[in-house]
Amino acid sequence: MSLSSIRPYALPGFFFGIVFLVVQGVAIAQETAEEEEVPQIPEELLEDEHVRMEFGVNKFTTPSIRKVFDDLQQLRPLPYDELKRTMPEETSTDRTKLALTVGLLLADGFFAIEAEKFFDLEPIGRSLLQHGKVLGSGTRVSSYMKSVLEKGAKREWDELKNELSKAQMDVEKEMVLMRDVDAANLISLGGWLRAFEIGCAASLNPYDPEKASILARPDIVEYFELNLETLEPRIQNSEVVKEIRAGLKEIYKCVDVPDQEVLSENEVRELWAIVEGLVDSAYGSKRLIETTSSTTEPVEPTTTTKPPATGGVISGEVPE
Repeated sequence: MSLSSIRPYALPGFFFGIVFLVVQGVAIAQETAEEEEVPQIPEELLEDEHVRMEFGVNKFTTPSIRKVFDDLQQLRPLPYDELKRTMPEETSTDRTKLALTVGLLLADGFFAIEAEKFFDLEPIGRSLLQHGKVLGSGTRVSSYMKSVLEKGAKREWDELKNELSKAQMDVEKEMVLMRDVDAANLISLGGWLRAFEIGCAASLNPYDPEKASILARPDIVEYFELNLETLEPRIQNSEVVKEIRAGLKEIYKCVDVPDQEVLSENEVRELWAIVEGLVDSAYGSKRLIETTSSTTEPVEPTTTTKPPATGGVISGEVPE
């Protein structure tokens, strides 16, 4: 169709349509470029439900706390009593700490389920509900907590994990709908920090090279480190985020070991001390038993041969 065949009164609409398509094309290109800059989540950290969400695998999708805890099954028995924490005494009004705490509480829920500690689920649920209300997702959390307690009473542990997984996804979805994607990412980060703390302690209970081998997953540490750079500047400049970013850099240096080696006992203790401090700062509460990772006599550093691949989220060694 040539321009001469277009009726005069149709020209304004025609040119408007062309301009609209050009602008839309530029916007899509910019959006695609922005999404390409967002760190890619390692696939084994994604729940199938996350992938099928209407948002798709994009910047709105965050790692599943359940998938991280599935990896901790290889570290059983988990030292639950040693790592149990008191619930936060106060509910922060700062959304950054609030989102991190929601992730930490979800992780504590998974921890209690892994250790089959039903009676600890109620206080965790109450605290999670209170923090969820302030964050803006109290209704969603409330519906899941009722189901968690019912299934907990029946000792339906696998179903409990499903309910907590759905709770994480729904809370994050609520954050995205509220245009607070940063909160969704911080929830996931909080859950991973708590799980990594537990993983470090479990591999020292006693020290086991095979267990320590699953901690060396630099790509996951790098994902969370890079993801902090996508947060809005105000959040990046908060004290807790700056502390976590510095801690992640130190963790990355520790876990980035050659393929033929695993972390020594001394290195795992160093990791544990770093991540425990980060969880203390974000949570506002400490472990009930204060036999801290830093008080143990240091062990002479050794080079340990890497055992056969065990598979798992933290290790990244997924069997064929």
